[in-house]
Amino acid sequence: MENFVAAVRLAEAALRDLFEPTPLQRNDHLSAKYGADIWLKREDLTPVRSYKLRGAFNAMRKQVTPGAPGHFVCASAGNHAQGVAYACRHFGARGTIFMPITTPGQKIDKTRMFGGDAIEIVLKGDYFDQTLAAAQAFCAEQGAQFLSPFDAPDVIEGQATVGMEMLAQLGRAPDLVVLPVGGGGLSAGVTKLLATQAPDTRFAFAEPLGGASLKAALQEGAPVALPAVDSFVDGAAVARIGALPFEALQRFTPADVYLAPEDRICRTMLEMLNTEGVVLEPAGALALDVLGDLGDLSGKTVVAVCSGGNFDFERLPEVKERAQRFQGVKKYFVLRMPQRPGALRDFLDLLGPNDDIARFEYLKKSARNFGSVLIGIETSDPANLITLMARLDRSGFAYRDITNDGILSELLV
Repeated sequence: MENFVAAVRLAEAALRDLFEPTPLQRNDHLSAKYGADIWLKREDLTPVRSYKLRGAFNAMRKQVTPGAPGHFVCASAGNHAQGVAYACRHFGARGTIFMPITTPGQKIDKTRMFGGDAIEIVLKGDYFDQTLAAAQAFCAEQGAQFLSPFDAPDVIEGQATVGMEMLAQLGRAPDLVVLPVGGGGLSAGVTKLLATQAPDTRFAFAEPLGGASLKAALQEGAPVALPAVDSFVDGAAVARIGALPFEALQRFTPADVYLAPEDRICRTMLEMLNTEGVVLEPAGALALDVLGDLGDLSGKTVVAVCSGGNFDFERLPEVKERAQRFQGVKKYFVLRMPQRPGALRDFLDLLGPNDDIARFEYLKKSARNFGSVLIGIETSDPANLITLMARLDRSGFAYRDITNDGILSELLV
């Protein structure tokens, strides 16, 4: 353990060639909300807007030699790719970055911007597993160095620098540190470091509900592959926790892991954007999202790690939509409308003063007494939609609430 702490100190010192420590900021809004002393470790403010640069840089610096910086390969559709690209340009190393064919152009362009002429981007595979297999095969063929996003000692060591900076900035040991979990590299590094540097500090881990690989591993006693993963929280949607991270995290229990519903994460992202002007990607909001699940935080000093801010604003309408659904202020219905004059007016008369039609699609069917309407309703209070459904029931309108029907809402909305 002493060797690990010393190695993290060296990694942190080396990182200063790239950027100053990311801010540790007390957040007055969240502190007042939870009656606690809430601090945010702003990893969204690194040069690549995520902590991933730390691990990639630390792993690469141990491999490069003067005059022969080497060839590095990774597979990633996001933050790890950008961290590797940035580190390759810094060291003058050659980098080949494999990304799925389905990767949004914005992420490809940003990776290319960070890496410049030092990197080559290869688009391969529709799914990440296919991309990873192609990258590893290429790496073996070329004799290059593969850089894992989380399952490597040097990467874990680099991510642990988050904890080293945090302790120095706070000047004392926090009562609780809340860490987002994807593959587990960040959590493994920080918990391993603080086990000796702040032994009384407790930990809570935040995972997306649709990608709870750490919780599943702790329940089974070993890493297991999830049968399915919701990819919305793309920075933390990992089907299987890393083997090395799990070694460091297996001392914890499933009760230490808190699951964040994807729609609720959207609400947290909007809250931070609208209230604090802080732009977070879904994975970057994980630790903040579970604060309300942690019980009484009164009087405690809590550090939550904001792991990344690589958010494409083209996703903002989807984030707003999902947040509204979670809050219960927007619903979608398929309504059975009588095909007669005045039927639509009868329906409109049922709407309350704060109910707004956000979506309306109706196609009259010939030789039928009824037609189907897809309708979306926004309102200011969830109770208004409950009242509306009661009015529909009394008026005899047949309808179906498809808001939370994954298949129908994805197809129709």
